[in-house]
Amino acid sequence: MAANLILGNGLLGSELVKQTGWDCVTLFGNGFDILEPFGYDLFMADYNQIINCVGWTKNHSMREINMDINFKAVVDLVEYCNCKRKKLVQISSDILYHGSMSSASENDVPVHAPNWYAYSKLLADGYVQSCCKDHLLIRTAFKPRPFPFPVAYNKLGNFDYVDVIAGLIVKLIEKDAQGVYNVGTHMKTILNHARETVPDIQLDDRAPFVDVSMTLNKMHATLRDSGS
Repeated sequence: MAANLILGNGLLGSELVKQTGWDCVTLFGNGFDILEPFGYDLFMADYNQIINCVGWTKNHSMREINMDINFKAVVDLVEYCNCKRKKLVQISSDILYHGSMSSASENDVPVHAPNWYAYSKLLADGYVQSCCKDHLLIRTAFKPRPFPFPVAYNKLGNFDYVDVIAGLIVKLIEKDAQGVYNVGTHMKTILNHARETVPDIQLDDRAPFVDVSMTLNKMHATLRDSGS
């Protein structure tokens, strides 16, 4: 039985495939539909670990599609993985910590969801933690390299470029990490992050300040123990 199947070929899913060569199915490609759980076994039966990189991020205010893809589909994946004795690696988001606290840890309770995207991810996190028998739940954020936007917005966090974040995720998967992990690099502003690849980018100071910073002690301890 093959080890890993990646769901989704977006920014992160594509980078994971690039770094690992693991098999991948797209959101609605090759007959696979994450919203149709009765078809899961056709695509997932031969794998013992499902890495869910599928997420609706295009419009945070659209209630139905955010709830369908980011929450309801995760419920179905949990039930499938439990039934078939597979491990679920669920990719979540640092947005859960929005408005909660600075330098949030995995044990802190994220409760302030500013939009339907964040709320749907929050619900999915809770369900995975409560109901999935074998899981790795990753809260993270990443950007394309180089930084793709014309201005930087006012945000503080542990985000990084997708190749860096994907590499950390691969190490945790290979370590067979369990439970909830904050995944990222050193704390930084979006402006400083963007200037690593676009040196002359400017800050859009009209946007409100957002703090989604996380502690990374658990991730560092696990990777240090693995010799990474």
